[in-house]
Amino acid sequence: ICDTGVKHELASSAYNERRQQCEQAVKIVQEQNHGIRSLRDMTLADFENHQDRLPEPLRRRARHVVSENERTLSAVAALKRGDVDRLGEMMNLSHESLRDDYEVSCRELDLMVELARQQQGVTGARMMGGGFGGSTVNLVPRDSFNEFRRAVSEGYQRGTGLLPTVIAVEADDGVGEISWHSGRIDSRT
Repeated sequence: ICDTGVKHELASSAYNERRQQCEQAVKIVQEQNHGIRSLRDMTLADFENHQDRLPEPLRRRARHVVSENERTLSAVAALKRGDVDRLGEMMNLSHESLRDDYEVSCRELDLMVELARQQQGVTGARMMGGGFGGSTVNLVPRDSFNEFRRAVSEGYQRGTGLLPTVIAVEADDGVGEISWHSGRIDSRT
């Protein structure tokens, strides 16, 4: 976890705006498909069928939510298979969607993600939480952590003047035992 040191000052008002935009998108889609009660009811195919009816930024907001739901399901499947590369790919796509479609990132989060992705063995990096600051979560091989922390901390401090907090976390009780060896996740529940 890499804490950017940037606080979530805009998160509550901006997230309320995003929620309202998603609700507006649903109302527009419901005019043609009464079975859609929320964006979670839509598949990517549903979104593609209705996207031309959605004005910006509603289209981007809806695309993020619908695609994020699909990415989450794909990430779960990757975890079950022990496929760290696919999990990392879903994390990377998630960050890009949060940045470009949902627009809840900031310069510092984007820099932290970029620095993390440049490090040896890192397969995925994305913002976590509400955005507009806060932290990133990164898939880093255990034996690369010290070099990861050094390189990311130095690069982030050069780019922002801020010293980040970088900590190692591992899944523990409640989700089973997870370890990462040679680019593969091994899990035992």
